Amino acid sequence: MRKALQSMGEYTLLMMKCIKKPDRWSMFFKQLSKEVYKLGVDSLWIVIIISIFIGTVIAIQISLNISSPLIPKFTIGYTTREIILLEFSSSIMCLILAGKVGSNIASEIGTMRVTEQIDAMEIMGVNSANFLILPKMVGLMIFIPVLVIFSMFTGICGGISASYLAPNGMTPASFEYGLQFYFNDFYIWYSIIKSIVYAFLISSIAAYFGYNVRGGALEVGKASTNAVVTSSVMILLADLVLTHLMLT
Repeated sequence: MRKALQSMGEYTLLMMKCIKKPDRWSMFFKQLSKEVYKLGVDSLWIVIIISIFIGTVIAIQISLNISSPLIPKFTIGYTTREIILLEFSSSIMCLILAGKVGSNIASEIGTMRVTEQIDAMEIMGVNSANFLILPKMVGLMIFIPVLVIFSMFTGICGGISASYLAPNGMTPASFEYGLQFYFNDFYIWYSIIKSIVYAFLISSIAAYFGYNVRGGALEVGKASTNAVVTSSVMILLADLVLTHLMLT
Protein backbone atom coordinates (compact mmCIF):
# COMPACT_ATOMS: atom_id res chain seq x y z
CA MET A 1 0.00 0.00 0.00
CA ARG A 2 2.81 2.37 0.90
CA LYS A 3 4.59 1.64 -2.37
CA ALA A 4 1.38 2.24 -4.35
CA LEU A 5 0.80 5.60 -2.67
CA GLN A 6 4.40 6.56 -3.30
CA SER A 7 4.09 5.66 -6.97
CA MET A 8 0.87 7.69 -7.26
CA GLY A 9 2.60 10.69 -5.69
CA GLU A 10 5.61 10.39 -8.01
CA TYR A 11 3.29 10.03 -11.03
CA THR A 12 1.31 13.14 -10.02
CA LEU A 13 4.46 15.21 -9.51
CA LEU A 14 5.82 14.07 -12.87
CA MET A 15 2.61 15.05 -14.64
CA MET A 16 2.67 18.46 -12.94
CA LYS A 17 6.23 18.90 -14.15
CA CYS A 18 5.34 17.66 -17.63
CA ILE A 19 2.12 19.58 -18.35
CA LYS A 20 3.57 23.07 -18.58
CA LYS A 21 3.99 25.62 -21.33
CA PRO A 22 6.92 24.57 -23.56
CA ASP A 23 9.94 26.87 -23.48
CA ARG A 24 10.26 26.80 -27.27
CA TRP A 25 7.11 26.18 -29.29
CA SER A 26 9.05 25.55 -32.51
CA MET A 27 10.95 22.69 -30.88
CA PHE A 28 7.74 21.35 -29.32
CA PHE A 29 5.91 21.18 -32.67
CA LYS A 30 8.97 19.58 -34.29
CA GLN A 31 9.00 16.88 -31.63
CA LEU A 32 5.21 16.55 -31.82
CA SER A 33 5.26 15.80 -35.55
CA LYS A 34 7.91 13.12 -35.00
CA GLU A 35 5.91 11.49 -32.21
CA VAL A 36 2.66 11.53 -34.21
CA TYR A 37 4.41 9.63 -36.98
CA LYS A 38 6.35 7.25 -34.71
CA LEU A 39 3.55 6.42 -32.25
CA GLY A 40 0.49 6.90 -34.47
CA VAL A 41 1.22 6.39 -38.15
CA ASP A 42 3.55 3.45 -37.53
CA SER A 43 0.74 1.75 -35.56
CA LEU A 44 -1.74 2.04 -38.42
CA TRP A 45 -0.77 -1.21 -40.11
CA ILE A 46 -1.25 -3.36 -37.02
CA VAL A 47 -4.62 -1.70 -36.31
CA ILE A 48 -5.87 -2.41 -39.84
CA ILE A 49 -4.67 -6.03 -39.90
CA ILE A 50 -6.08 -6.92 -36.48
CA SER A 51 -9.39 -5.13 -37.11
CA ILE A 52 -10.02 -6.92 -40.41
CA PHE A 53 -9.44 -10.37 -38.94
CA ILE A 54 -11.30 -9.71 -35.69
CA GLY A 55 -14.29 -8.23 -37.55
CA THR A 56 -14.40 -11.31 -39.77
CA VAL A 57 -14.13 -13.72 -36.83
CA ILE A 58 -16.82 -11.89 -34.82
CA ALA A 59 -19.31 -12.11 -37.71
CA ILE A 60 -18.58 -15.80 -38.37
CA GLN A 61 -18.87 -16.78 -34.70
CA ILE A 62 -22.13 -14.90 -34.25
CA SER A 63 -23.49 -16.54 -37.39
CA LEU A 64 -22.55 -19.98 -36.11
CA ASN A 65 -24.23 -19.38 -32.75
CA ILE A 66 -27.49 -17.96 -34.11
CA SER A 67 -29.33 -21.07 -35.22
CA SER A 68 -32.87 -20.25 -34.14
CA PRO A 69 -35.28 -19.47 -37.01
CA LEU A 70 -36.97 -16.96 -34.69
CA ILE A 71 -33.90 -14.69 -34.70
CA PRO A 72 -33.60 -12.64 -37.91
CA LYS A 73 -30.31 -12.89 -39.79
CA PHE A 74 -29.74 -9.14 -39.77
CA THR A 75 -29.05 -9.54 -36.05
CA ILE A 76 -25.57 -10.76 -37.04
CA GLY A 77 -24.69 -7.45 -38.69
CA TYR A 78 -26.28 -5.46 -35.89
CA THR A 79 -24.40 -7.34 -33.15
CA THR A 80 -21.09 -7.16 -35.03
CA ARG A 81 -21.47 -3.40 -35.43
CA GLU A 82 -22.27 -2.88 -31.75
CA ILE A 83 -19.29 -4.96 -30.59
CA ILE A 84 -16.87 -3.15 -32.88
CA LEU A 85 -18.13 0.36 -32.14
CA LEU A 86 -18.63 0.01 -28.40
CA GLU A 87 -15.65 -2.06 -27.26
CA PHE A 88 -13.30 -3.48 -29.84
CA SER A 89 -12.17 -0.37 -31.73
CA SER A 90 -11.57 1.59 -28.54
CA SER A 91 -10.87 -0.60 -25.51
CA ILE A 92 -9.48 -3.80 -27.04
CA MET A 93 -7.48 -1.95 -29.67
CA CYS A 94 -5.96 0.35 -27.05
CA LEU A 95 -5.02 -2.69 -24.96
CA ILE A 96 -3.11 -3.94 -27.99
CA LEU A 97 -1.53 -0.52 -28.55
CA ALA A 98 -0.50 -0.43 -24.88
CA GLY A 99 1.85 -3.31 -25.67
CA LYS A 100 3.33 -1.68 -28.76
CA VAL A 101 3.30 2.02 -27.92
CA GLY A 102 3.66 1.77 -24.15
CA SER A 103 6.74 -0.46 -24.28
CA ASN A 104 8.25 1.83 -26.93
CA ILE A 105 7.84 4.95 -24.78
CA ALA A 106 9.05 3.28 -21.58
CA SER A 107 12.13 1.74 -23.19
CA GLU A 108 13.06 4.93 -25.04
CA ILE A 109 12.83 7.20 -21.99
CA GLY A 110 14.33 4.51 -19.74
CA THR A 111 17.35 4.17 -22.02
CA MET A 112 17.84 7.93 -21.92
CA ARG A 113 17.70 7.77 -18.13
CA VAL A 114 20.28 5.00 -17.68
CA THR A 115 22.62 6.60 -20.24
CA GLU A 116 22.36 9.88 -18.25
CA GLN A 117 20.94 11.90 -21.16
CA ILE A 118 18.07 13.10 -18.95
CA ASP A 119 20.55 14.11 -16.23
CA ALA A 120 22.47 16.15 -18.82
CA MET A 121 19.25 17.96 -19.79
CA GLU A 122 18.53 18.78 -16.17
CA ILE A 123 22.05 20.18 -15.70
CA MET A 124 21.53 22.47 -18.72
CA GLY A 125 18.30 23.77 -17.16
CA VAL A 126 15.94 21.97 -19.56
CA ASN A 127 12.61 20.70 -18.21
CA SER A 128 13.29 17.14 -19.35
CA ALA A 129 9.80 15.86 -18.47
CA ASN A 130 8.14 18.59 -20.52
CA PHE A 131 10.58 18.20 -23.42
CA LEU A 132 10.42 14.39 -23.63
CA ILE A 133 6.98 13.36 -22.37
CA LEU A 134 4.54 16.09 -23.42
CA PRO A 135 5.03 15.64 -27.21
CA LYS A 136 4.48 11.89 -26.84
CA MET A 137 1.28 12.37 -24.83
CA VAL A 138 -0.16 15.02 -27.12
CA GLY A 139 0.89 13.19 -30.29
CA LEU A 140 -0.78 9.94 -29.28
CA MET A 141 -3.92 11.71 -28.07
CA ILE A 142 -4.17 13.59 -31.39
CA PHE A 143 -3.77 10.53 -33.62
CA ILE A 144 -5.67 7.94 -31.58
CA PRO A 145 -9.10 8.98 -33.02
CA VAL A 146 -7.71 8.29 -36.51
CA LEU A 147 -6.67 4.80 -35.44
CA VAL A 148 -10.10 4.20 -33.90
CA ILE A 149 -11.92 5.27 -37.07
CA PHE A 150 -9.69 3.05 -39.22
CA SER A 151 -10.34 0.18 -36.80
CA MET A 152 -14.10 0.68 -37.03
CA PHE A 153 -14.07 0.86 -40.82
CA THR A 154 -11.79 -2.12 -41.41
CA GLY A 155 -13.51 -4.20 -38.71
CA ILE A 156 -16.90 -3.69 -40.36
CA CYS A 157 -15.35 -4.42 -43.77
CA GLY A 158 -14.08 -7.70 -42.30
CA GLY A 159 -17.60 -8.49 -41.11
CA ILE A 160 -19.01 -7.77 -44.57
CA SER A 161 -16.44 -10.08 -46.16
CA ALA A 162 -17.49 -12.79 -43.68
CA SER A 163 -21.07 -12.50 -44.89
CA TYR A 164 -19.93 -14.04 -48.18
CA LEU A 165 -18.32 -16.99 -46.37
CA ALA A 166 -20.35 -17.70 -43.24
CA PRO A 167 -22.92 -20.52 -43.10
CA ASN A 168 -26.42 -20.51 -41.59
CA GLY A 169 -27.94 -18.38 -44.30
CA MET A 170 -26.26 -15.03 -43.58
CA THR A 171 -26.23 -12.92 -46.74
CA PRO A 172 -24.47 -9.63 -47.52
CA ALA A 173 -27.87 -7.93 -47.85
CA SER A 174 -29.06 -9.03 -44.40
CA PHE A 175 -25.68 -8.13 -42.88
CA GLU A 176 -25.75 -4.64 -44.38
CA TYR A 177 -29.31 -4.15 -43.15
CA GLY A 178 -28.17 -5.11 -39.67
CA LEU A 179 -25.34 -2.56 -39.90
CA GLN A 180 -27.89 0.18 -40.57
CA PHE A 181 -30.53 -1.03 -38.12
CA TYR A 182 -31.12 1.41 -35.24
CA PHE A 183 -27.75 3.10 -35.70
CA ASN A 184 -26.70 5.47 -32.91
CA ASP A 185 -23.95 7.86 -34.04
CA PHE A 186 -23.16 8.72 -30.41
CA TYR A 187 -21.39 5.36 -30.12
CA ILE A 188 -18.70 6.61 -32.50
CA TRP A 189 -18.06 9.69 -30.36
CA TYR A 190 -18.20 7.50 -27.27
CA SER A 191 -15.40 5.31 -28.62
CA ILE A 192 -13.30 8.31 -29.66
CA ILE A 193 -13.63 9.94 -26.23
CA LYS A 194 -12.67 6.69 -24.53
CA SER A 195 -9.66 6.24 -26.80
CA ILE A 196 -8.35 9.74 -26.00
CA VAL A 197 -8.49 8.92 -22.29
CA TYR A 198 -6.73 5.61 -22.96
CA ALA A 199 -4.05 7.38 -25.03
CA PHE A 200 -3.30 9.65 -22.07
CA LEU A 201 -3.09 6.67 -19.72
CA ILE A 202 -0.82 4.67 -22.03
CA SER A 203 1.62 7.51 -22.74
CA SER A 204 1.76 8.98 -19.24
CA ILE A 205 2.11 5.66 -17.39
CA ALA A 206 4.76 4.39 -19.81
CA ALA A 207 6.63 7.68 -19.52
CA TYR A 208 6.47 7.49 -15.71
CA PHE A 209 8.03 4.01 -15.59
CA GLY A 210 10.69 4.94 -18.13
CA TYR A 211 11.52 8.27 -16.49
CA ASN A 212 12.01 6.67 -13.06
CA VAL A 213 14.24 3.80 -14.15
CA ARG A 214 17.20 3.23 -11.87
CA GLY A 215 19.97 0.80 -12.81
CA GLY A 216 20.95 -0.62 -16.16
CA ALA A 217 19.54 -2.30 -19.25
CA LEU A 218 17.81 -4.99 -17.20
CA GLU A 219 15.81 -2.36 -15.33
CA VAL A 220 14.72 -0.81 -18.64
CA GLY A 221 13.17 -4.14 -19.64
CA LYS A 222 11.39 -4.41 -16.31
CA ALA A 223 10.09 -0.86 -16.67
CA SER A 224 8.65 -1.67 -20.12
CA THR A 225 6.89 -4.75 -18.73
CA ASN A 226 5.51 -2.83 -15.75
CA ALA A 227 4.32 -0.03 -18.03
CA VAL A 228 2.35 -2.40 -20.26
CA VAL A 229 0.78 -4.29 -17.34
CA THR A 230 -0.16 -1.15 -15.37
CA SER A 231 -1.55 0.73 -18.38
CA SER A 232 -3.63 -2.33 -19.37
CA VAL A 233 -5.16 -2.54 -15.90
CA MET A 234 -5.86 1.20 -15.88
CA ILE A 235 -7.50 0.99 -19.31
CA LEU A 236 -9.87 -1.69 -18.04
CA LEU A 237 -10.68 0.38 -14.96
CA ALA A 238 -11.24 3.51 -17.06
CA ASP A 239 -13.44 1.50 -19.44
CA LEU A 240 -15.68 0.53 -16.54
CA VAL A 241 -15.92 4.10 -15.23
CA LEU A 242 -16.47 5.74 -18.63
CA THR A 243 -19.08 3.18 -19.66
CA HIS A 244 -21.01 3.81 -16.46
CA LEU A 245 -20.78 7.59 -16.86
CA MET A 246 -21.54 7.85 -20.59
CA LEU A 247 -23.99 5.03 -21.29
CA THR A 248 -26.07 4.68 -18.13
